[in-house]
Amino acid sequence: MSKKKWEHAHQEGVLKVIPLGGIGEIGKNMTAFEYGNDIIVVDIGSMFPHDNMPGVDLVIPDITYLKQNAERVRGFFVTHGHEDHIGAAPYVLSDVNAPVYATRLTCALMDLKFKEHHMSDKVELIEVEPGDTIVAGCFGVEFINVNHSIAGACALALHTPVGVVVHTGDFKIDYTPVAGQTTDFQRLAALGAGGVKLLMADSTNVERPGYTMSERKVGETFAQLFEKTQKRIIIAMFASNVHRIQMVVDAAVKHKRHLCLIGRSMVSVARVSTQLGYLKIPDGLLVSMDELDRYRDEDMVVLTTGSQGEPMSGLSRMAFSEHKKLNVRPTDTIIISANPIPGNEMSISRVINQLVSTGANVVYEALAEVHVSGHARQEELKLMHSLTRPEFFVPVHGEYRHLFHHARLARILGMQEEKVLIPETGGIIEVRSDSIRRGGSVTAGEVLIDGLGVGDVGESVLRDRKRLSEDGMLIAVLGFDRDTGELISGPDIISRGFVYAKENEKLLEGAKEAVLRLLEKHLYEYNSTAALKEAVRDTLKRYISDTIRRDPMILTIIT
Repeated sequence: MSKKKWEHAHQEGVLKVIPLGGIGEIGKNMTAFEYGNDIIVVDIGSMFPHDNMPGVDLVIPDITYLKQNAERVRGFFVTHGHEDHIGAAPYVLSDVNAPVYATRLTCALMDLKFKEHHMSDKVELIEVEPGDTIVAGCFGVEFINVNHSIAGACALALHTPVGVVVHTGDFKIDYTPVAGQTTDFQRLAALGAGGVKLLMADSTNVERPGYTMSERKVGETFAQLFEKTQKRIIIAMFASNVHRIQMVVDAAVKHKRHLCLIGRSMVSVARVSTQLGYLKIPDGLLVSMDELDRYRDEDMVVLTTGSQGEPMSGLSRMAFSEHKKLNVRPTDTIIISANPIPGNEMSISRVINQLVSTGANVVYEALAEVHVSGHARQEELKLMHSLTRPEFFVPVHGEYRHLFHHARLARILGMQEEKVLIPETGGIIEVRSDSIRRGGSVTAGEVLIDGLGVGDVGESVLRDRKRLSEDGMLIAVLGFDRDTGELISGPDIISRGFVYAKENEKLLEGAKEAVLRLLEKHLYEYNSTAALKEAVRDTLKRYISDTIRRDPMILTIIT
């Protein structure tokens, strides 16, 4: 669409901005932009499950609104390849079939997911470069290079009928990036000079004053640790941080060590990044996991997943001696090159404590500069605001306190209070040529992924799982004669996760007697099996509560 047509529509309609995730949380970033009959979507992210979601593998946005309007969705535009921006792609694209636009590495990482879900041939994945502009309905979407902790990160300038919207994606200002170009200040400033209607900016590090350190600082710390470490080095980090992987590779080469990659995502990302030229690994450097025992500890570096304390990750299994090929030794130096994602602090603390208990030398961010954030601090955010000079501002990507403080920062920089709006998940933001306001809401929230099940785990299932994990389960099994209605077997009382049966025979025997007393007095008063089950359940519930003040889940089986 030409600039002239955008300006013509400028006075007429309303742009709807609909956050479907990434608001009030760190993760599952997704925002829909709607004008007239056209919808585009920025990012398709997932999130780690919370502690109160036992058994859940992944959390993705509720895309009910997109499914209801699937024929109007003109495209998905992805800012970069981190899981909180691409992790939901296979699940979303299976329901809403529209082209996906992203830079080279981001496309490659998404394609890995599509192949795993056997849907590569069903998704139109289109590679773009920074500086490209894609026309999608009445929108023009321009990709602008920014720095982050992954290659190919971009901000987006959405050229809409009501004006330009700048969505920063995740970014920081790094004047000395490990690879690639610096943030494209010139283009951002040019957009600001031409007039930016709305800025939507990353809020993750808004509480931190000053500037985020350059990624090169981590490389310097790695060099120092490699220099003074005599035995094996194990490093845990996000697999997607290709620049940091390259720094480990370079340090291993310099110190004449071999490198072993552990973790499916680490191996996959390294392979794809090498094929695309983002990662350069010399021949002969890599050693497979099966070959580890052939090399001396002083000749090895192990690069693994698990920097967030995930239970099934390489680092967690090593820490708890559950890894099939590698266990931590007291002579190891272990570097955790990551910061806890909010909600993962307990998991990481647990793994660090276990690693320290083995006698290994554990190095993490509190002890050394082994990690720098990929997100802008206050001074960098101020620079983004100054470059783009937006008329309206909406903070994104952060918990509520981050959004609140970013909104306050915008007001400190001179924006009027009525021009700054803190969004809500599912809440419609209406942007006109001269105003911004709230305008109703759409269905939004969380969809839980458990194994191959998508959305079949809801609040009631989580409630049951939580109860089972806290109080266990009691099962009463009774058999009755079909003709006479007499009790011919049981009640047998079985417990799981409730009490240790051999040490609590008296308790379980008392539960059995309580059921027998009920049947002796009231058996023939019940006119259905369901009524009898409920009576047995209530009897057991009262007995257990009165005896030991517990509340297990109680199931009654009648045959």
